[in-house]
Amino acid sequence: MAWVIVGLGNPGYEYEDTRHNTGRMAVEDFAKYAKFSDWKEDKKAKSLISRGLIERTIVALVLPNTFMNKSGSAVAKLVKNPKGAERLVVVYDDLDLPLGTMKISYNRGSGGHKGVESIMRAVKTKKFTRIRIGVSHSTASGAIRKPIGDKVIVNFILTKFKTHELEELKRVFKRTREALETIATEGLERAMNTFNT
Repeated sequence: MAWVIVGLGNPGYEYEDTRHNTGRMAVEDFAKYAKFSDWKEDKKAKSLISRGLIERTIVALVLPNTFMNKSGSAVAKLVKNPKGAERLVVVYDDLDLPLGTMKISYNRGSGGHKGVESIMRAVKTKKFTRIRIGVSHSTASGAIRKPIGDKVIVNFILTKFKTHELEELKRVFKRTREALETIATEGLERAMNTFNT
């Protein structure tokens, strides 16, 4: 059975390279690295889709062309039920992790992420895999400095990454690529044991 890997973000030029588009950027990076097909628009799924193989496993990469809080309407066209969600991986930005880190999780709440909430409602389960990529600032000692307050958070996640932060992201995207390959070929448990250290 195929895997569906979704990169969350907002469509449109003005959102490129913003923190909230980290998931989308990571999946675009993976498509290029794995030499998947060109992105094609799927009008029914309101998404751009690229397909390919990881070893012998069929994988569809999905970039919803909906706004973040409507991501579920795109994913629901490709993942029809909770059983299908077992082969779903959602890649997204996480304010609870510092920039430069990523974490794999499964069967969790949304952590307040509107895109993940939308997908949970659409596929009627939270039993799917997430790759959470940190976007928050941290102190010199590595403690997280998370923005506080709705307005501050919205402004923060819609700011573009600075050049040195994009360099940091490149390293995280490399780990994300390796994690996606491990999930598709060796399973979730192996990937979590390898990458959540």
